[in-house]
Amino acid sequence: MITSIKAAILEKTGKPLAIKEIQLPELLNGQVLVKVLFSGVCRSQVMEVHGGRGEDAWLPHLLGHEGSGIVVAVGEGVTKVKPGDEVILGWVKGEGLDAPGAKYRCSNQIINSGRVTTFSNYTIASESRLVKKPRGLPFDEAILFGCALPTGAGMVLNELKPSVDHTVVVLGLGGIGLAALMAVQALGVKTIIALDIADEKLALAKQLGATHLFNSSSDDVLNSVHQLTKGGADMCVESGGKVSTIELGFSLIRNGGGKLIFASHPTEGEMIRLAPHDLISGKQIAGSWGGATRPDQDIPRMYNLFKIANIPLNSLLTKRYSLEQINEALDDLEAGRVFRPLIVMNHPEEV
Repeated sequence: MITSIKAAILEKTGKPLAIKEIQLPELLNGQVLVKVLFSGVCRSQVMEVHGGRGEDAWLPHLLGHEGSGIVVAVGEGVTKVKPGDEVILGWVKGEGLDAPGAKYRCSNQIINSGRVTTFSNYTIASESRLVKKPRGLPFDEAILFGCALPTGAGMVLNELKPSVDHTVVVLGLGGIGLAALMAVQALGVKTIIALDIADEKLALAKQLGATHLFNSSSDDVLNSVHQLTKGGADMCVESGGKVSTIELGFSLIRNGGGKLIFASHPTEGEMIRLAPHDLISGKQIAGSWGGATRPDQDIPRMYNLFKIANIPLNSLLTKRYSLEQINEALDDLEAGRVFRPLIVMNHPEEV
């Protein structure tokens, strides 16, 4: 029986995560113990580590909200999964009991966690944050269905719903932006415009179906997009994570119905500035909470869509790290050196 796990702990904002052995509590009603095989890393975790979400009242705590693994044990009331099931862990609430986050222990100190955390080789998650992994989906690619795809592809499939004749801009080519781009391509949209400050990311966007590429650091990017689209794009997905990129995205859409949707969250306290006349001229802007995704219904649908469209999901997973290298992964993501870091867990008890 597993009594302890290895986890990355945020003990203090602005400091590297600490890798420690922590003690497993007993499962509560609605909780599920999962053997984590892979975890993704999202910019949300970079923000949490740096204190970008404001004061953190839950320190010390675990992090990570996208992963894949195998169910080990279930608490009372759990009916959605059983031991041995292959699952995806994600932050968007799905069906099942919404159990509270587990409280672990380390040297008599309580280590908090949310309803899902994945920066550990085993984790206790709420039943509502698990979805059975579609058959045929590799465990490493499955982590993308925990955050990047539900959010990025969800914004496209559930909220924007472009037709093939719409012009769509994807601004910011991290995991969520690339997921959105792949969804737009899978829908057969004819004009897909990709913007980023990194030429390497633009090159990947071209491979994934972007028809036009612009470096967003160029002073002429606004005029270039407006000339191409004859006055502005029909839709823009923004995932650059900055106030400046949200404002840029809004300037790229057309009057009379252009839509900007964003899932990025700049540092707590920052504000976007928009011209009121643009709004009364028919431009629309909205934020997205997880792409309006219903995990239990939408994850199988997304998987089938990408499979039929032959979308190379593994192109986002360019570098692998051990749990002990988690701080390197966070640094690489923040610096734009990787699209989606993949943390590979080890389980010493099996050696």
